[in-house]
Amino acid sequence: LGIRSKTEISARVIEAAQRLLAVGCFCIGTDQVDLEAATRHGVAVFNAPFSNTRSVAELTIAEVVMLARGAVQRSMDLHAGRWKKSSDGCIEVRQKTIGIVGYGHIGPQVGLLAEALGMRVVFHDIVKKLPLGNARQVGSLDELLRISHFVTLHVPESPLTRGMIGREQIALMPVGSFLLNLSRGTVVDLVALRHAIVSGHLAGAAIDVFPQEPKSSSEPFVSELCGLQNVILTPHIGGSTEEAQRNIGIEVSESLIRYVDTGSSSGCVNLPEVELPLLRDSHRVLNIHKDVPGVLSRINGLVAAMGVNIQSQYLKTRNGVGYLIMDVERSLSRAVKKQIEALDTNIRTRLLF
Repeated sequence: LGIRSKTEISARVIEAAQRLLAVGCFCIGTDQVDLEAATRHGVAVFNAPFSNTRSVAELTIAEVVMLARGAVQRSMDLHAGRWKKSSDGCIEVRQKTIGIVGYGHIGPQVGLLAEALGMRVVFHDIVKKLPLGNARQVGSLDELLRISHFVTLHVPESPLTRGMIGREQIALMPVGSFLLNLSRGTVVDLVALRHAIVSGHLAGAAIDVFPQEPKSSSEPFVSELCGLQNVILTPHIGGSTEEAQRNIGIEVSESLIRYVDTGSSSGCVNLPEVELPLLRDSHRVLNIHKDVPGVLSRINGLVAAMGVNIQSQYLKTRNGVGYLIMDVERSLSRAVKKQIEALDTNIRTRLLF
């Protein structure tokens, strides 16, 4: 099943879809899929986490420059017939510090582009990361906020990141600095952000994601930030480029095809990631089971009792389930599948010829 970001796959849907092998989310997130239910029923879920990294990074850097020059407000003034030519509040980004919160797929790309403009790059992540270029990892979020002229957020939505930038965190940022959020709408307290901009503590902001977003173009958009000067608002378009959309199509399609044809679960967000090269003169048994002690021993015992030769085998566990790939001789592969399916730990078993 292939879906886009607005299609919701609930537990009820997954329970009713008895023959569903996998869900491909042709987007970045998987929030619209009940991952717990999918895991419980042995349904693999794939997305495209790498496909839009460059697109988001480019928009981030473009907005950094536009904020530094107040260019959006000046454009709006001209559209309204007002000629306001002034250098007040306009700065170069060269030799300024950009603080990147979240150094996963997008953060390093932002850092490299910023460095090419002559910016100093620091980043904060909850785990130790290898810096690219001359970027430097700082010890805490508070430290990053205190030393950055521009703070840009690139974190996933999780209990740790919801509301992570509020009044206290914004107060740590230097007077005249800028905040950018191209991650998830729940990360920033927009009421606190509005107060900081109206009071003059922050010189501007760029927001691409919001806590509540219209479900279609016909619905009105409402936000605390509407009407504020030097605030760039974009309708969740960080990854909306032709190149990113093409990459999403290719990346998710390839993941689905590999999973169906070979059992490879590389890039799966809910099941264990398992991959083995295909062998000639064998059939492949794919077993998703409850992660309880002794499962592999029981399966190997069954296979041994049948006198079946195992040519290759790999097992990995995750989220309470185990995923076993086992290549066996062709003549007895159907019998092996039947025996494994009869185990009380079995969730789903497939056989590839």
